[in-house]
Amino acid sequence: MRVIGTAGHVDHGKSTLVHALTGIDPDRLREEKEREMTIDLGFAWLTLPPARDAGGQVGGEIAANPLDSTVGVVDVPGHIDFIKNMLAGVGGIDAALFVVAADEGVMPQTEEHLAILDLLQAPAGVVALTKVDVITDEGWLDLVEADLLETLAGTCLADAPIVPVSARTGQGLEALKQALADVLATAPPRRDRDQPRLPIDRVFSVAGFGTVVTGTLSDGQFRLGDEVEIVPGGLRARIRGLQTHKRAVETGLPGSRLAINLTGVHPDELARGMVVARPGALRSTRLVDVRLRLVANSAVGPLRHNQAVDFFSGAAQVVARTRLLDAEEIPPGGSGWVQLRLESPVALVAGDRFIIRQPSPSVTVGGGQVVDPYPRRRWRRFQRDVLDQLEALARGTPEDLLLHALATMEPVPFKTLVEGSGLDAATAEVTLTAMIAKGQVLPLGVAQPPLVNSHTPALSIGGWHHLAARMADVLAEYHAQYPLRPGVAREELKSRLQGRDKWPAKLFNEFIARGIAETILEEAGEYLCRPGHRIVFTPEQQARVTALLDAFRRQPYTPPSMAESSTVTSPEIVSALLHQGILVRLSEDVLFLRETYDEIVAGVVAFIQGHGSMTVAQVRDTFDTSRKYALAIMERLDERRVTRRVGDERVLR
Repeated sequence: MRVIGTAGHVDHGKSTLVHALTGIDPDRLREEKEREMTIDLGFAWLTLPPARDAGGQVGGEIAANPLDSTVGVVDVPGHIDFIKNMLAGVGGIDAALFVVAADEGVMPQTEEHLAILDLLQAPAGVVALTKVDVITDEGWLDLVEADLLETLAGTCLADAPIVPVSARTGQGLEALKQALADVLATAPPRRDRDQPRLPIDRVFSVAGFGTVVTGTLSDGQFRLGDEVEIVPGGLRARIRGLQTHKRAVETGLPGSRLAINLTGVHPDELARGMVVARPGALRSTRLVDVRLRLVANSAVGPLRHNQAVDFFSGAAQVVARTRLLDAEEIPPGGSGWVQLRLESPVALVAGDRFIIRQPSPSVTVGGGQVVDPYPRRRWRRFQRDVLDQLEALARGTPEDLLLHALATMEPVPFKTLVEGSGLDAATAEVTLTAMIAKGQVLPLGVAQPPLVNSHTPALSIGGWHHLAARMADVLAEYHAQYPLRPGVAREELKSRLQGRDKWPAKLFNEFIARGIAETILEEAGEYLCRPGHRIVFTPEQQARVTALLDAFRRQPYTPPSMAESSTVTSPEIVSALLHQGILVRLSEDVLFLRETYDEIVAGVVAFIQGHGSMTVAQVRDTFDTSRKYALAIMERLDERRVTRRVGDERVLR
């Protein structure tokens, strides 16, 4: 499906020409009809003849499919006061219908609209030289056309065919249709990376149906029943109905003018500039890195650092501030790297075209292409590494795009990574497979192909090295803070590592498994520690430990209590001895040396084997201890399922 957008000076006959071509009046507002001037976007459609090849023979893309011969038309206002509305309509077109009146020739908005089309890199175009029926001087048209060719030189419409037409008499209309068919046949096909986006250019309500939004669908397909998300805002809705050119369809195709009937949202919640996308596939941003080019003949002078501008992309408009990264200022006709700080969030992807305008007096300053819609931070100016990174992104190799998307989102499921990279599924699959083989991308778990549909998380090798270094640092800090502990609990390590992020337990376990495999950390029972970490007492602490253990050996069956042991040493030292297994804690206050405890357990088992059972009193008498210790021993053996209580006696399980 294809879309044509008009452009040109006010009162040069754009809407009249659209009406003559399509039979549809694109001026839908009462004020437009009363003033006889287009104020907002208008929409129509027409059927084009089969396209001709370079030799004039019928053939080409438009003729291949009858449905393809029907193209949408977006009619835009030409008056300077409504340039902002014009910009909302020209972002998604396949070809421009550039209108110049023969009786007036090139005018101010002719030049500004041409500059906008050139900055947006309109893929193709046809120039309609309108109102030729009012020209009586035979030489006048030649002069106008010569001036027009000079104006178009060096722009995206430099080679566009010029077709003289009259909407009033019908002269040249069929030739204009043929020219449009021919240029559309050679225009690049719409990309379909299965990542549909519809920038909303109109919102309204239909009785009995509810909310309807319109726009030009790019880069994917929507189907009846699809769940969608409106970005910015994160509102969820479902597609109840789809129409193209007032014809109901089950699937919206890339490049088509589409009306979507949405359930679950109210028209008051939506606005021009929002984008309909699949849930989770698109993010909004308030910071964006761009390659910016200024209009050559701009009367506003150079673009300066921290200058306020109006930013337009898709159907969105927002105030922005410029942050010049590689120059003190950008002169008219010059270009540079700029980070734009947007006053409100906008949904963007890498490669989107944009326009900036001076707010007052309102005039187009420049435009360009989004290179990174999600920069990690506000960049410092004149940093060579930042500029090199932006240059690499602008070149846009698949590896660069995937690695950059990964760096901004990691850890991230492969499916989300591909959607964020802007690559088509086939290219992404091949590239990711190669990058995994080279060790550039690390799956966190088993990633079954196709990777483009896999929900297995991935990390870049750089991201893993960064995470591994953080793991090592966190563990080192913990060991320094708590030298008498065997390590950090898993949940505490997770909390310290993830910061504000929320990692699922499965993802964190994958991190730990890879860290253990690469000997970045090791398990110490239920704890995690740096490899080789051991509890080491200072000489002063060791002296206290020796004194305590001597006390345990002097009275092995009635040893010091937990409180007494902590007094002799410290609670931290006692805890360390327990972690080391030197002491065994049987209850809140009962401790034994490990060797003594093992001796008692062996003695209890042997006694029961010889006598059939054993009571707490018999344990007390056998080991010359007190009831407190004997009871603690038997309750521990019950817990460990060595013994089982039968009345006042214990038997072996």
